[in-house]
Amino acid sequence: MPRLIDVSDEVRAEIGDDEADRLLTGVTAPDQYDCTSCRAPGDVTLEPTATVLFVGEETAVLAFAHSRCIPSQVVPVAEEQLLGAVRTISQQSGGTTAAPGPGAAAPAAVADPAAGPAPAQPAGAAVLGVTCGLVLSQRGPYAGVPRAALVVEPTGPVGRPGAESGPDQFVEMLFEHGLGQIPDVEQPPGQLPGWSVLMAMGQLHAILQPAQGGGTMAWWQAHQPLQVTDAWRAAAAQQGEVIMYAAPAGSIGRQPREDLLRQALDGAARRGLLLGAVLPLAGT
Repeated sequence: MPRLIDVSDEVRAEIGDDEADRLLTGVTAPDQYDCTSCRAPGDVTLEPTATVLFVGEETAVLAFAHSRCIPSQVVPVAEEQLLGAVRTISQQSGGTTAAPGPGAAAPAAVADPAAGPAPAQPAGAAVLGVTCGLVLSQRGPYAGVPRAALVVEPTGPVGRPGAESGPDQFVEMLFEHGLGQIPDVEQPPGQLPGWSVLMAMGQLHAILQPAQGGGTMAWWQAHQPLQVTDAWRAAAAQQGEVIMYAAPAGSIGRQPREDLLRQALDGAARRGLLLGAVLPLAGT
């Protein structure tokens, strides 16, 4: 039975022509899979299917997705995060798929997140807390449409690299990065060229910024992949973008519900403390 599998040129370049041909003929591709984007079941014999290759420094994991969800692509992932996913997958029964390189299989299921910010990298003397939520506007081009958002707030004052003390420089540094002030949450912020939000295997991994000399680097990277709700992931995938809000320490706080988070965002905007940008979604 023919397989409706798409292997992009970049995936083929990574896995080689022989492995790509084996996938297309069904030798190494499963009949059924869990879509690495929407997590719903898929069948390579019934619906167009995209191959998604997650690549670390030494490990590669091949997964499958509905072509309607995402195209076939290569997604860079931190090696330690990829190895963690492989260990999780190897403990599950069924649903695995051979992948080029030491790792192998389709990604594990994603659970809903606990309330509170995700682990973050140091930023001066503080760390960045990142919270996921859906934002609903009553007017504008996205009126009534839930939009995936990230809220970034340090746990304390942020200084410039090498500075041990001094005033909080977080807002000033965000302006220098190109984020704009948001006077009204009802109006979406502008795009931030070169930045993106990295999703891999249905989880949030990093916020990427342009690197000197080309390419990208992590502005924020989770110590462990951040689990997101199905509704958040679906909104991000459908729109292909995420709104990133940012504010200095103490402006938003840890809000247990999305309605309270929205109230905190509105309050920060009224006080002139809220900045943001729309970032394209990278990965799945």
